[in-house]
Amino acid sequence: MENPRNDGKCNHDGGCCPLDLPKGAKSIRAVFYLLNKTSPLWKNYPCNYVTVMDRTRFKFNTTYLTSSAFYDINNGEVSAVMEWKIEEKRCKDPKIHKHGSYACVSNNSECTNTSDDAGYACKCSKGYYGNPYLINGCKDINECEHQKDYPCYGVCRNLLGTFECHCKHGTKGNATVKGGCVKGSSAGLSIGLGVGSGICFVVLALISPYIMRKIKTRRIKERFFKQNHGLLLQQLISRNANISERMIITLREVEKATNNFDRERVIGGGGHGTVFKGNLDLNVVAIKKSKIVVQREINEFINEVVVLSQVNHRNVVKLLGCCLETEVPLLVYEFISNGTLYHHLHVHGPISLSWADRLRIALEVARALSYLHSAASMPIFHRDIKTTNILLDDNLTAKVSDFGASRYIKIDQTGVTTAIQGTIGYLDPMYYKTCRLTDKSDVFSFGVVLVELLTRRKPFCYQSDNGDDLVTHFTSLLIEGKLEDIIDPQIMEEEDGEILKVARLATLCTELRGEDRPPMREVEMTLENLILKKRQVLFNKSSWRYDTNQTRDSTRLNEFVSNEASRQYTMEEEILLSATYPR
Repeated sequence: MENPRNDGKCNHDGGCCPLDLPKGAKSIRAVFYLLNKTSPLWKNYPCNYVTVMDRTRFKFNTTYLTSSAFYDINNGEVSAVMEWKIEEKRCKDPKIHKHGSYACVSNNSECTNTSDDAGYACKCSKGYYGNPYLINGCKDINECEHQKDYPCYGVCRNLLGTFECHCKHGTKGNATVKGGCVKGSSAGLSIGLGVGSGICFVVLALISPYIMRKIKTRRIKERFFKQNHGLLLQQLISRNANISERMIITLREVEKATNNFDRERVIGGGGHGTVFKGNLDLNVVAIKKSKIVVQREINEFINEVVVLSQVNHRNVVKLLGCCLETEVPLLVYEFISNGTLYHHLHVHGPISLSWADRLRIALEVARALSYLHSAASMPIFHRDIKTTNILLDDNLTAKVSDFGASRYIKIDQTGVTTAIQGTIGYLDPMYYKTCRLTDKSDVFSFGVVLVELLTRRKPFCYQSDNGDDLVTHFTSLLIEGKLEDIIDPQIMEEEDGEILKVARLATLCTELRGEDRPPMREVEMTLENLILKKRQVLFNKSSWRYDTNQTRDSTRLNEFVSNEASRQYTMEEEILLSATYPR
């Protein structure tokens, strides 16, 4: 057998036998059997004691086997751990709170379930000590008096259930650690702050120019918006239900729609600016970027936008909105897909638009101008009627466009003095001379368009052998009876007596004195009658069969003539009809 152990451990050899008590044990009994002292077992293991104590507090020594040293060393006392519990009840059991049977009666005490989960016990809450089974048995622990258990190397302040510990005035750091409080900032903190500040400085230095540009750009936009009377337009929109809230469009939206005004998006241009094709709110639009104009015309721009936004005519391009965040406002129109009358008329080769299409387009433009002059809520003068400003859709229906130079005139005014706007060759000479704008200025420009439709000659660059411009030469040939010398040969073969009448109307429209020119309503009626007569002649020339279909054909003719004649209603009816079209 091995020699008795003397290393402080007790594990079934060396004269010491540990035995763990089972959980829930209520009592313990030790039984000794008398051994013969002559037995070798007695000599090696002279068992003298049995004790109940905390295993972690017991240190075994072989002297305990032969003397009373165990008792002497521990001063007659041993450490034992016993668990108290209230049987057959748990903390969540509501019965323990009835009839005053709850054992945890002290303030600042709490219930805890026992390890065998078969009862409950009481303990003082954290920061308190004492007997939880007595009233006021749990007392506050003064942590400041027990530095070993509650370290504090600074200023300690006791509180109920806890305590405060902070560094003395003039120092900073962690007061619960010895030497944790130092004067000022630590070197590591200083380095960290220094590095952090340096990084922030670099970042700010990099992004500051960008931020400044954004701020400057925003201020410029705000200045232009106010300069272009954007606040006034906002007020007018809020008061007028007929003006869409989408009338005001931001510069960011316009830039996105045109890919930042990409030159490949340009679809037209002229004396008043450049036109871009764009996509706005899933719709294809035309965006007019105007050139610089005088401030006094910008001052009246908003009222013109309000008027144009309410123009609703099938032969006028619809104004959808405007951008006021640029020096000169940007105008957004509906996009018309089939180009301009100019490009359709001046194609290479002998064949261009048919005479019937030319006559119909002339009537549609006349209707649009007549509506603008007489039927709109306030008369509008276009000021730049020409074939490049007459758009054609897929059905070759005419749409008057480019109102960047247009002006509205109060009904009680006969004219207004303005800066000269227009295109050489189409420009009213009296307007050019006096700067006084009237509705007859548009009549003159329309007369030039009629001459262009008849001759396929370009008014802005035409010069006769005598040095005359297109209108002067055309009028001279009409008076001399030599009109065929300038008329487009193609329509000479297609016409049926209308060319001379249209030529005379064009000459009336281009009279030098404005008062000698007819109003657009009269021009519209003249062209309308010409087309009606032309179609009646075509029907009369057709071979009529007097059979069972005769009544049906006669009825169709009467309906056609009646429908065309209905175009001769008053301009007030035109307003009501136009207002019913969806916008």
